[in-house]
Amino acid sequence: MGIPADMRDAWINRRKSLLIASPEEDRILAAKRCQQEGVRQGLKAASIACVASAVPTLVGVRVIPWAKANLNYTAQALIISAASIAAYFITADKTILECARKNSMATLQKPSS
Repeated sequence: MGIPADMRDAWINRRKSLLIASPEEDRILAAKRCQQEGVRQGLKAASIACVASAVPTLVGVRVIPWAKANLNYTAQALIISAASIAAYFITADKTILECARKNSMATLQKPSS
């Protein structure tokens, strides 16, 4: 047995409406939002980098004699995935740091009561 989902959700929402969010909870929510934004921007950058590195790699393997002789399928996949992974992590890191900087500046500029 257990509490039905709709009753459980109603109880949780009722408890949340009675509680006032603490500054610590606000910081946690801001950090989660920054993290989600970083993931979103990182995925966008990784998909663009994947296409931008796949096209020249695949064309080069079919046109350039050296690449045709030396770059097998594994090497092609490594080239494409390395570009995508690097783009993801660099963009996600920059986005998270930028968002954290904005949050810290907002807290410094907020008048304390």
